[in-house]
Amino acid sequence: MTKPAPKDWILGISPYVPGKSAADDGRPLVKLSANENPLGTGDAARAALAAATADLATYPDPGAARLREAIAAAHGLDPARVIYGTGSDELLHIAASAYAGPGDEILYVRYGFSVYDIAARRVGATPVVAPDADYATDVDALLAAVTEKTKVVFLANPNNPTGTMTSREEIARLHAGLRPDILFVLDQAYAEYLDGQEDDGGLELAKNASNVFVTRTFSKIYGLAAERIGWGYASVDVIDVLHRIRAPFNVTTAGQAAAVAAVQDTAWIEASRAHNRQWREWLAGEVASLSNHGLRAVPSKANFLLILFDGKLTAEAAMKGLWDEGFATRWLPGQGLPNGLRITIGTEDQVRKVAAKLRAMAEAA
Repeated sequence: MTKPAPKDWILGISPYVPGKSAADDGRPLVKLSANENPLGTGDAARAALAAATADLATYPDPGAARLREAIAAAHGLDPARVIYGTGSDELLHIAASAYAGPGDEILYVRYGFSVYDIAARRVGATPVVAPDADYATDVDALLAAVTEKTKVVFLANPNNPTGTMTSREEIARLHAGLRPDILFVLDQAYAEYLDGQEDDGGLELAKNASNVFVTRTFSKIYGLAAERIGWGYASVDVIDVLHRIRAPFNVTTAGQAAAVAAVQDTAWIEASRAHNRQWREWLAGEVASLSNHGLRAVPSKANFLLILFDGKLTAEAAMKGLWDEGFATRWLPGQGLPNGLRITIGTEDQVRKVAAKLRAMAEAA
């Protein structure tokens, strides 16, 4: 019996695997596996979302005018060049769809965000993976991997799942080395966790270059992961192309209202950034003190740490031990990191308990 046959390249996709929130036996766990804001959502965003739910029968503003204006005001941008999506994931997918297809190549660094591979394969393009430099982006390796078939380059900065940061100078060098017909997608999902002096200059590049598309999300520092809101910025020509295939009404009325309030709530953003900075560095110090047991934290500028296990305690065993303590973390064998455990920075109490359990397991191994 015949049946509909999917495109060959679709069958080559490994579906995205979200972070666990329960152990294998079904026990609910504290979720330190998805890089959500441990402080939750700011009061202003909560209030705006609640107020916007009164009318459920009317479609949301298809142009997301207030949201675009609020984002533009916060970052000194042209609102006409702001695009919005169902999370930044939608924007990554439509960038691949608009600029690549069968016979083309989409390039990204090893240990890059797993959605890049899916976005490439979804449109029939060939994913090309450049070597890393000690878990960080190697600009020279990326440039060496460019061919005449390269149409899109994806780079997360700070990177997920490693947390590493590529400097402003290196981002500029990478862009300068790419042909003008290659779309450079700079995925800045964790940019709000950076101090001002750490900015990679991506938005400035997007203001002035015709082939740079910067994406961001409200799912992390803003605490709006449940509403699935992302945004991006590029030249007028790129934005026009992306709007042609963006899903209509892709950001809810309540989501738009909450995002407007969130991007204007600078006190909440700074409090979340300060909390993350303090407890990320504290946890990194605790891991460093276990180096004689084979534990190492990759230097991170995001809201998580990638911890490598190269001693008697394995990443898988550490994950299961943290289940016993009530915490879900992200083990990454599917991304080529069987010795890596990505741990979101939680509350003070959560971080202290995670560190204590890691120490106990490492010393007992």
